[in-house]
Amino acid sequence: MMTNLFSVFDPSTTILNLSLNWLSTFLGLLLIPASFWLIPTRFQFLWNSILLTLHKEFKTLLGPTGHNGSTFIFISLFSMIVFNNFLGLFPYIFTSTSHLTLTLGLALPLWLSFMIYGWINHTQHMFAHLVPQGTPAVLMPFMVCIETISNVIRPGTLAVRLAANMIAGHLLLTLLGNTGPSLSYIMVSLLIGAQIALLVLESAVAIIQSYVFAVLSTLYSSEVN
Repeated sequence: MMTNLFSVFDPSTTILNLSLNWLSTFLGLLLIPASFWLIPTRFQFLWNSILLTLHKEFKTLLGPTGHNGSTFIFISLFSMIVFNNFLGLFPYIFTSTSHLTLTLGLALPLWLSFMIYGWINHTQHMFAHLVPQGTPAVLMPFMVCIETISNVIRPGTLAVRLAANMIAGHLLLTLLGNTGPSLSYIMVSLLIGAQIALLVLESAVAIIQSYVFAVLSTLYSSEVN
């Protein structure tokens, strides 16, 4: 019996008081090394073409001032998030990306490293970002405050956006699924169709949200150069 609607997101599987649900984060890693020693499959060709497309796009976003190889950080970030998002769509697998513990743990160190690097190496450039070009002198103090606040909340918005989107779809699937036993056969067949449509939608959300997280991280890093 579910005591709370949000209890489906609780890390409850434990052995010796150690939460085992977070091990789902590492399940995706088991699928990756096979490409290094097996004959490449169609899936691996598809995945390689996706990574190559992402590399080209991130390279464009970083611009000519970006460091060589820096796109691989964001490609790895995208791969990790998309694997965990899809694993969460399987029954009885813990969705680690629906928790702020993981999403904030990814966003905060990235943003903090960008800020430290920018303020140490490009201090004047970082100060110039606080006042947009063409701002009247009267509004400059207010613009500095607004730009500082918008900069500070970036890791929070990244983390909350990913976690909230993953929670919303899973909650909707859970709510609809719990109404099944009390419905007639005709309504159950309609419910199953709706659940399948929602599952397809959640698959698209899983890809889009991981892409948005990686792209926004790339844009934030390009601002400090």
